[in-house]
Amino acid sequence: MSRAPSRRPWYGVERPDEAKPVTNPDRTLLFKIVESRFQKHETRHPGIAWATVAARLEAASPAVLSALQAMEGTGGEPDVIGIDAESGRVVFCDCAAESPSGRRSLCFDEEALHARKEAKPAGSALGAAEAMGITLLNEEQYRSLQSLGEFDVKTSSWVGTPFDIRSLGGALFCDRRYGKVFVYHNGAQSYYAARGFRGRLLV
Repeated sequence: MSRAPSRRPWYGVERPDEAKPVTNPDRTLLFKIVESRFQKHETRHPGIAWATVAARLEAASPAVLSALQAMEGTGGEPDVIGIDAESGRVVFCDCAAESPSGRRSLCFDEEALHARKEAKPAGSALGAAEAMGITLLNEEQYRSLQSLGEFDVKTSSWVGTPFDIRSLGGALFCDRRYGKVFVYHNGAQSYYAARGFRGRLLV
């Protein structure tokens, strides 16, 4: 029997459908931070003008802005990395140099969290992503991010895992070492102080 999604806040981040609207002062500050990062890292989004991003942000729903604020608030340093081909929406991704500091020491998903009997972590990567309103990067998306810079040279990040691997108790994570991107496996119940997760958000 499937387990109902948790309704509890995770590290102070509420589910998008329960989130309070981002207030005007917070919204203004968030936009300034995002714009500054956008201008500083132009190589991450060639051909995309800030005016395009600003228009999408101004039109964004409270849930989307809450998700973006949650990415920022947990150390993700979200930045624009492209335009989604299907929807035309702007793609934000966690671009912190190392795995976001506010979302580490998490097992892979809620199933793994509930299965662990002792020394449980504070939560799971997939559960946290759901609570924040973002999507965990898969391996392809992670490699695409790594083509824009060097990330996770000291840490690692959980990534989306195929069903055939997860059904056997495993989960995937990635990092960059020796100038190369590597993908590894661990038991889904495992968690480490140097492992978090990276997410993406369509705005």
